[in-house]
Amino acid sequence: VQLVESGGGLVQAGGSLRLSCAASRSIVSTMAWYRRAAGKQRELVAKITSSGATNYVSRFTISRDNRKNTVYLQMTSLKPEDTAVYYCYASFEYTDYWGQGTQVTVSS
Repeated sequence: VQLVESGGGLVQAGGSLRLSCAASRSIVSTMAWYRRAAGKQRELVAKITSSGATNYVSRFTISRDNRKNTVYLQMTSLKPEDTAVYYCYASFEYTDYWGQGTQVTVSS
């Protein structure tokens, strides 16, 4: 399974971005977004399973389009502390898969 993220970039504080993660095949298990800020540990931002979605950052919303094998992360009211590399994650047949990461930089 290959995961390709897109949608990162530079945005001013208070702005919005939508990240996309396209999977190379249909994902029927968990997909999630993590982030890693410089000097910090990786953090789970949101996940989505067959049972539903959990957003660990209230300003962010994860969703998926099964027809496109794509998961999204809508980020609003962005803050400088949201600056990080954002990674897409998928679990499929007991194997973990990661995307290459996309940089999100929020300027104050």
